[in-house]
Amino acid sequence: MATTPFAEMKVSRRNFLRGGAMLTLLVTAGGVINVVRGEAIAQQLPEIPVNAWVKISAAGEVVIGFGSTEMGQGVMTSLPIILAEEMDADWSKVRVEQINTDPNKLYGNPKTGGILFTAGSSSVEGYFEIMRRAGANARRILIYSAAKAWDVVPTSVTTEPGYVVHSASGRRLSFGEVAMLPEIVSNVPEVRDSDLKPRSAYRLIGSGIERLDIPDKTRGAAIYSIDVKVEGMVYASTLEAPVEGERPVTIDDKAAKAVPGVIAVMPVDDAVAVVAEHWDIAVKARDLLVVEWSGDSPFRTANSETDRADVIEKSSDLKISGTAWAERGDAAGVLAAAGSKVIEADYFTEHTYHAQMEPLAAVAAVDADGKGAEAWIGTQSQSLSLLAAVQALETTPDRIRMNATLMGGGFGRRTFFARVQLRLALILSREVKRPVKVMWTREDDVKNGWFRPAPAQRMRALLDENGNLVAWHHRIVGPSILEFAAPQRWATAKGKDILVMEGTEIVDYSIPNLLAEHVLIPRKTRVSAWRGIGWGHNCFASECFIDELAEAANADPVEFRRRLLKGSPRGLAVLEAVLAMSNYCKPEAGRAHGLSFAGYKSTLGAGVAEVSVNQETGEIRVHKFWAAVDPGFAIQPKNLEAQVEGGIIFGLSGALKERIEIVNGEVQQNNFYDYDIMRINEIPEIHVQIVESGAAPSGAGEIGVPMTGGAVANAVWALTGKRLRHMPFTPERVKQVLTQ
Repeated sequence: MATTPFAEMKVSRRNFLRGGAMLTLLVTAGGVINVVRGEAIAQQLPEIPVNAWVKISAAGEVVIGFGSTEMGQGVMTSLPIILAEEMDADWSKVRVEQINTDPNKLYGNPKTGGILFTAGSSSVEGYFEIMRRAGANARRILIYSAAKAWDVVPTSVTTEPGYVVHSASGRRLSFGEVAMLPEIVSNVPEVRDSDLKPRSAYRLIGSGIERLDIPDKTRGAAIYSIDVKVEGMVYASTLEAPVEGERPVTIDDKAAKAVPGVIAVMPVDDAVAVVAEHWDIAVKARDLLVVEWSGDSPFRTANSETDRADVIEKSSDLKISGTAWAERGDAAGVLAAAGSKVIEADYFTEHTYHAQMEPLAAVAAVDADGKGAEAWIGTQSQSLSLLAAVQALETTPDRIRMNATLMGGGFGRRTFFARVQLRLALILSREVKRPVKVMWTREDDVKNGWFRPAPAQRMRALLDENGNLVAWHHRIVGPSILEFAAPQRWATAKGKDILVMEGTEIVDYSIPNLLAEHVLIPRKTRVSAWRGIGWGHNCFASECFIDELAEAANADPVEFRRRLLKGSPRGLAVLEAVLAMSNYCKPEAGRAHGLSFAGYKSTLGAGVAEVSVNQETGEIRVHKFWAAVDPGFAIQPKNLEAQVEGGIIFGLSGALKERIEIVNGEVQQNNFYDYDIMRINEIPEIHVQIVESGAAPSGAGEIGVPMTGGAVANAVWALTGKRLRHMPFTPERVKQVLTQ
């Protein structure tokens, strides 16, 4: 049965009669349910500020909306499970619907500023309370309505999966039958914490429910933005400026326009677009363009080698002050008084590309008046994509019909800058008066990527006479991501960039004097969050440095960490779990183990890598990797394990291989033949153990990344006695270190 998008919730009388009485439970921000049925929806919705999460059909189908977008992390299953659990829905009759827009700001994730934004492993953590209360209230509405029909007290009525039951009389109604009752009771008592299910009563959460997105993906039926087809659609390929900020000065498009099937050639922003009847024609014509670019971009000065030397030099110059991200005690004072006793080390990570399997794409069909449109895009933020569409057409949000598709990988690639593709599709569609699909080739996607920054990190610390860590200074030199990617957010950040610095606060280790600071420098290329965000590069540096401090203290790295984790029972639990599961320090012959403790926001983890090193070639091989993870508790344990496994693979690929090189402002890599990623034959044997602490559920999509770099580097030290401080650990770089 066709249903109304959650953001609209308007039903005509004809569709109401045809559809058979859809009962809609409208949940306010405070958790109170208003019930609207049939034609009354159109009358009541504009007057009631509601969050409409649940719809029930006469056939008993329960339709649950979800606000995060699906990019392979499983939220289209995990979020509805939370609501269905409290509602006592029959999962076999649950259908889910993507929430595409939020014009009244009702569906936003409180963890992402109240907008529709999927990033930072925040979906379950942000929506958990919202979804469970919506489900509990929905169940209460059903109970009170059935009790009214039966003329019994609501306390004598309960539910079974998909049914409302009055045990004393043996009566029962399906949820669909309740939806057909002549009177629905909406004035029900507010749900209290004590009314929510105890975890011991969960039958859906924590079970083996399979992800809803997998069947279609397995049989090739899943629709990504790159797959979207619209009647009358044409295709656009773009020739982008070789360096950010440059513009076309002259365009010779004679040869391009002569290609049969070419519809238009036009400059848009810092690119030249070719619109054609077919994609291959658009690409062929694009490659025939002869464009002279302005060549005056300040980013022409960017060079990876010299820029690396510059940031490392700045990291060691303590006269250059930074913005404090986290402080406790007086680390600066203690270290200044310690003089030569201060232990120091420098670490560096290079630019990395997101390497998601689906290049960026968007489809737009602009209305005849040029002020409205329907759009299809794989986006990590429906809210930001809608804003981009509104700005592109200089219109109002109600004129944009947004369709958030599945994504072939996100990792931060489709957050702030998916709007680039959408803006271009809208402008071109308005010009040619047909639906337009804009796509990038892999080469386009690499050359015009927004990369993880390449910061230098100076680590400084002091041990007391007993080998205890008493002062810690984590100094990061690099550009701001927010300043470029989210300038409005940066304007209120007071110089603190969460996407660069998060993870340096180190709350689980007991360090009495700590300072984490960011020395801000101008960016040299487009920058963005990358899977693991700040935690990825920050945990690499801090966990390698912890091993160095343990050596300086003549302490075992495990015992050194145990002392530091004395105030963190959860941290100790994951540490002990990974030591046990890996049989730590007892590797196979010719290999060594390396340990890394890692957090990611509220999630804790620890990893152990078993590696070997080819002394002749410098190649590191990770044979096994163990991870223990505490996510509070797991909504979908099997999916959580898969997410951690994926994060480990992603992190190892970045630690061993991935790097973007820039010369005179131009990205040197093109495709996966020269932007090397971990291949399937290189993936280690991975073991993941969930260590539930009973805390609130937190995200797990990124916790696998932060533990990888430190674990591998520490294993190489254990095997060779050589420290790796520059990531990625390419064979050439490792061989150089081994011969020093």
